[in-house]
Amino acid sequence: MVSKRASCEEQPACDETVDCGLSTVNSSGPRYDVCMTRVTTGLETLTADPALIKGRRWALLANHSAVTSALDPAREALAKAAGPPTLLFAPEHGLDGVAQDMEAVEDERDDLTGAPVRSLYGHTATTLRPRTEDLGGIDVVVVDLPDIGSRYYTFAATMDAVMSGCETGGVQVVVLDRPNPIGGVRREGGPVTSGCESLVSQLPTPIRHGLTLGEIALLLQRERYPGLELGVIICRDWSRGLWWDATGLPWVPPSPNMPTLETAAIYPGLCLVEATTLSEGRGTTRPFHLIGAPWADADKTVKELRGLKLPGVIFRATRFRPEFGKHFGHVCSGVELHVTDRDALAPVALGLQLVKVFHDLHPDDFAWRAEPYEFVSEVPAIDLLTGAPAARECIEEGVSFDGLFDRWREWVSSFEDDLDGIILYHR
Repeated sequence: MVSKRASCEEQPACDETVDCGLSTVNSSGPRYDVCMTRVTTGLETLTADPALIKGRRWALLANHSAVTSALDPAREALAKAAGPPTLLFAPEHGLDGVAQDMEAVEDERDDLTGAPVRSLYGHTATTLRPRTEDLGGIDVVVVDLPDIGSRYYTFAATMDAVMSGCETGGVQVVVLDRPNPIGGVRREGGPVTSGCESLVSQLPTPIRHGLTLGEIALLLQRERYPGLELGVIICRDWSRGLWWDATGLPWVPPSPNMPTLETAAIYPGLCLVEATTLSEGRGTTRPFHLIGAPWADADKTVKELRGLKLPGVIFRATRFRPEFGKHFGHVCSGVELHVTDRDALAPVALGLQLVKVFHDLHPDDFAWRAEPYEFVSEVPAIDLLTGAPAARECIEEGVSFDGLFDRWREWVSSFEDDLDGIILYHR
């Protein structure tokens, strides 16, 4: 385990493998030569030696996708190793991951462990944080939340809220680390400016942050919670360049619209479509790959997007009908994204360029989301997601993104320079 003042531990390189072969991102995607390394997660380390929580009153922040390599739920595996939890905390989508985006989840009782489940994603913003009484009888909160490498994805923000409550209540936090599924090398996006803070812009990181949940916890401790007793149980045999399909671990969709690793690869950019009246493909079998609306001109849109020669992706004109969500029951025209080179892909730039093309080609129909977004109604959703008004202003004013992207790259460089003591894994 790495404590708040421990030095980084050198991780083995990818030449220590259990199997080498040809792997795929999904059945329809491009093929990659992948050197398979069997990664051991923090969960498996703790279940093998549960002394850290055995005999203590422990709570767990997790969901259905927190599993062992044998697909045993974390809460069940830990209960067998150390005794039952006192309390379970559930993030957005609930303990079983069945609720859709921004759908309130009620408290419940867990059938596997018998423990009460406190939802940290209810009907109001006040439910996003644990209550004082929730932590009153707890010695340690264990966190095991599979993340997908994007600031928007709300699980790390929920961890942040738990860390805040635990510092106030004098409760220890132990993070069971997992690989960043889209790798830990590339970063993209800018900082969050004052007035644009929300659940999707709560982390002091770039949009594509390139960190593991344990590294984010160490960063939050340094920046916000210096009085918190924090431990991180690291992954063994993971290096930063490895994508999830090179870890030897099973992929369990962490939320209803994150079915594949390829979806995770494009999500840091295609989530931006949520801030518009375009469908982002929810209600289809290809969420975030299918983008469109009943009023869109698919052929013109594809022609413009192909003309941009964006790396790592190609587009085709398509039609689809969402079975829920935006434009439910209506046939939408638009584009389907096909990833051709995930390492060359720049998903945040891709997402912004795609939104701009739809905006420019459909000035009478395109609109920004008007409904509240993640409990915030006074700030445009696109500003919350990008962390500032600048990207929206570029689109509205017809200004190139070049200057904005240059500023973001400079900020990312300074962010990386300031990660000493945070980075737990090496290339």
